[in-house]
Amino acid sequence: MRPTTRDLAAEAGVSLATVDRVLNDRPGVRQDTIDKVNQAIEKLGFIRNVVAANLARGKSYRFLFLLPRTGDEFLAGLVACIGEANQIFAAEMIQADVMHIHQNDPHQIANLLGSLDPQQVDGVAIMAPESPQVRDAKARLIEKGIDTVSFIAGQITSDHDDFVGIDNHAAGATAGRLMGRFLGRTAGTILIIAETMLARDSLERRLGFDEIINADYPHLRVLPSLETYGDPERTARIISNGLLSQPAIAGVYIVSSEARVPLEVVTEVFARDKPVIIAHERTPFTEAALRSNQVDALITQDPGHLVRSAMRILRARRDRREILASQEKIRIEVLIKENL
Repeated sequence: MRPTTRDLAAEAGVSLATVDRVLNDRPGVRQDTIDKVNQAIEKLGFIRNVVAANLARGKSYRFLFLLPRTGDEFLAGLVACIGEANQIFAAEMIQADVMHIHQNDPHQIANLLGSLDPQQVDGVAIMAPESPQVRDAKARLIEKGIDTVSFIAGQITSDHDDFVGIDNHAAGATAGRLMGRFLGRTAGTILIIAETMLARDSLERRLGFDEIINADYPHLRVLPSLETYGDPERTARIISNGLLSQPAIAGVYIVSSEARVPLEVVTEVFARDKPVIIAHERTPFTEAALRSNQVDALITQDPGHLVRSAMRILRARRDRREILASQEKIRIEVLIKENL
């Protein structure tokens, strides 16, 4: 039988009310009594049923996802997954809302974070480029009692900042290896297209890509990154100019999460002699492009896993519990036409 709070009280020699105060970090308990209860927890192997405790107290969790305004299909998929997660976690009193931000305006993001009320929001998942303004605003949020997690647009670090997403350096290196293998001995230049290189995920992917190409494929030359800023007109203009000024384009690597507009431009310009194209994320458009041989490979991450992981981490931080790291590890997946 699993030990109960009654067993804890008996082992520690205290009342049930005292055990309840210790488990819920309530004041009014002496330190030696807290130590006795904690020793009983360790001795009996007590595992608290947080869900049941929250239901008994009527406690709920209110989370917020801050997502960019640009990035149509990939972001639409994330919003749909947030809706699904709300249904999954409804029994655990968890509700997540979505708010869209101008990802290229760090001051606007910082002001929005500063306006959040800890009485209304328990935790925030932030998908935005790293900047001093956003970093400082996140630190102030934590001081106010609102937990944060960097969502997709970030990197795995060794410090205490929570990040949900793939290892983007490894993802870029994977793209570099695929590009080199697909091109074989074909010499030429490689076009890099990003929404913004201020985004840490794009920067890490570019670094990983360059490491592999420079080390193992010296016959390939990687061009400076083209930044689209999510503007369709700008995207069409800079990619068209880049392709026309570099006639020996052998490969195209789209590092940003939303690939629809860049792919439309590239496939239109290369109507006949298509270069090797590698992009990120599975969306209806990129899946269709993979099936029609317009794209050679996709490097993806499971959006449902991303959303659920962010919500689990925020809940654990709110409950002051450790997370299960293996459960929250987001895998890098490589898709080609044959394994869709």
